[in-house]
This record gives sequence, C-alpha cells and structure tokens, in this order.
Amino acid sequence: MAKTATAYKEKMKELSVLSLICSCFYPESRNKLMCEFEDMEVKPINKRASGQAFEVILKPQSPVSDGAHNLPSPPKRDISLEDIEKKLEAAEERRKNQESQVLRALAEKREHERDVLLKAMEENSNFSKMAEEKLQLKMEQIKENRDALLAAMIERLQEKERHAAVVRRNKEMREELTA
Repeated sequence: MAKTATAYKEKMKELSVLSLICSCFYPESRNKLMCEFEDMEVKPINKRASGQAFEVILKPQSPVSDGAHNLPSPPKRDISLEDIEKKLEAAEERRKNQESQVLRALAEKREHERDVLLKAMEENSNFSKMAEEKLQLKMEQIKENRDALLAAMIERLQEKERHAAVVRRNKEMREELTA
C-alpha cells in the first residue's frame, strides 16, 4: 500500500509537469487529455474555479508487478545440533565475559568510592583537628583576657583600699589633732 501511495505521489508530480507541457503545445485538447500509466489512469474533469481537476483511477496490481516488489526470502539452510551447541557455548562465553567485565567495573567503582570516602574522612578529621585547635586557642585567649581583667580589677580594688586606708589615717590624725 505504501509503495502504491509513493508511486501515486511520483505520478502526480509527473502529471502536473506533463499537463503544463501539453497545455503549452496543445491548448485546445487540454480538456480531452487522458494519460495512462502502468498502474493508474488520469482523466481530466471539467475545469473548476480553483484550477484544473483530474480523476485518478488506480489499477489493481498485476501478479507480475507484485512479484517485482517482493524480495525473495533467503534460502533456508540446515543447522546441525553441533552448530547450535557451538553457538550456545559461544553465547555463554560472551555472557560470562560480559559478567566478569561488569563485576570488574563494579569492583573498580567500589574501590574508587572507598578511596573517596577515606579521603573525605581524612579531610573531616583534619578539619575537626583544626577547628579544635582554633577553639582551644580562642579559649586560651579568653582565659588570658579574663585573667588580665581580674588582675586589673584586683589592682583597682587594692588601690581603692590603699586610698581608703590613707583617708582613714588622715581622718584619725584629724580627730587626734582636734581632740
């Protein structure tokens, strides 16, 4: 069916060119034009407002032309049981080979994943150590700052106590002098 449709399209292309050429040479016989091809007939119909019109009649395929389109089937050959067994063995060998390749690829992938995991664990460990060291350093700085602040506060308190002692002595001396 597809071959007929393709042939029809080809003939329609040829027909439009053919009708154009015929109308140039024989303008008066255009209405009577009738073309016949090996698998179709084309008859003109009365001219329409939109242009020319044709009636296409497809002929049934002849057995000769039908045989020309079909390709002969390849000759059948006898296959022995040994040939079948050899082919099965070869297929089994290919399957085993492919299976071993897949297993090798999986092993390589696992090895790569293990290496990546070990590297990630090492980097995580290094990061943790570095973060811990930074934290300890900050804690030491905080402790040093706190100690320095406490020392400064103690010194101020001692200064105030000394000043208070001086003020008390001065007050006692004033009381003794006034008494």
